[in-house]
Amino acid sequence: MDKNLFAPNPPMGWNSYDYYDTTVTERDVLANARAMREKLLPWGWEYVVVDIQWYASRPDAKREKYQYIPFGRLNMDAYSRLIPDPERFPSSINGAGFKPLADYVHGLGLKFGIHIMRGIPRDAAHRHLPVLGTELTADEVADPASVCPWNPDMYGVRDNQAGQAYYDSLLALYAGWGVDFIKCDDICNTENWEEPTFRARRGLGEIRMLHRAIERCGRPIVLSLSPGPAILDMAEDYARYANMWRITDDMWDKWEHVRNMFRRCHLWQGHTAPGCYPDCDMLPLGVIGGGFREERTTRLTEDEQRSVMTLWCVFGSPLMVGAELTRLDEWTLSLLTNREVLSLLPARNRREETVYSDDRAVWTVTLPTGQVYAAAFNLTDAPLTVPVPGAGKDIWTGRDPDAPLPPHGCALYRAGLEGRRGTLA
Repeated sequence: MDKNLFAPNPPMGWNSYDYYDTTVTERDVLANARAMREKLLPWGWEYVVVDIQWYASRPDAKREKYQYIPFGRLNMDAYSRLIPDPERFPSSINGAGFKPLADYVHGLGLKFGIHIMRGIPRDAAHRHLPVLGTELTADEVADPASVCPWNPDMYGVRDNQAGQAYYDSLLALYAGWGVDFIKCDDICNTENWEEPTFRARRGLGEIRMLHRAIERCGRPIVLSLSPGPAILDMAEDYARYANMWRITDDMWDKWEHVRNMFRRCHLWQGHTAPGCYPDCDMLPLGVIGGGFREERTTRLTEDEQRSVMTLWCVFGSPLMVGAELTRLDEWTLSLLTNREVLSLLPARNRREETVYSDDRAVWTVTLPTGQVYAAAFNLTDAPLTVPVPGAGKDIWTGRDPDAPLPPHGCALYRAGLEGRRGTLA
């Protein structure tokens, strides 16, 4: 199977983390899947992704002390593989796993995804549980020196035949459930070592094993790597083995996070291709933070929200929204369903960055039709004029191209061909 055919355009969908954190339930996923079908599917949004700790029992029981409870009770099968918590996902009982939930999501015309942590459950290694189809046990697969510093659930997997056998068994299970998308955490930048390139390469063996396991499982599954920042020197490795890789740590509703993304996109410009996407992380829009017990409407201003949506699209990043979709307001919905803005995403577009500096950024996208779009961004805290030669009116607001951009704001223009390489004041 050619992994680049799994996602010919940047994946678009919903991920449970920004609202639910570790607490998402089957009822929550079903409600958001139905909302996606009703409100977003016609615009290309299709993935429904269950994020971290779906296998944990009562993961928020000690929220005042821990995000991830040290050595909490995890649900797993007889072969060292994590399975959904039956209290939160009742359709998973009697060995059904996520198949009933995935079948329901597929029945809505959507695709189903899950989050996993790199490695094998520590409890499985301590109990010497078997690995399916082998005479191996989990303690022979686990690398006890490779432990995630922020989530205590897993040991790393040894990069050898035993490790590959475990990942093969894991992906066989996921394929049987009908999983279409896997977000693997603590693997793009493992944080195990002081020097970032070394610690990122530490996870490369497991990235390769996951890639091979997907090839062998018989089902096309998009592979997304987290967290970032990804290492630019490893771009070819990420593109060879994965479909998406995070170029940042967790992205939240803070202007400093958004502003920093312009530099990251500048560095990663040119690495997007069909099936291979540097990932700006989730869109911090709408109502988020419920599982963290700080529920809120995004702190980003409306101008900052337009800048987020515009940058992600002109850069060609995957789009994953973490808002509670059942509570989408008209403003957020208008951001997520602007068909002309979304048309800039496909990877076969030619992109050029024309300007990036401390106070502004300008990006251009040329569509296969020859139509050129130019996005201008004001990165300062005061109004700023960012001229774009040949530009029409702002697609978002109808603003004239010579009008000042508001602080942290942007404009997106249809531009004449002469504006593609224009000199910008």
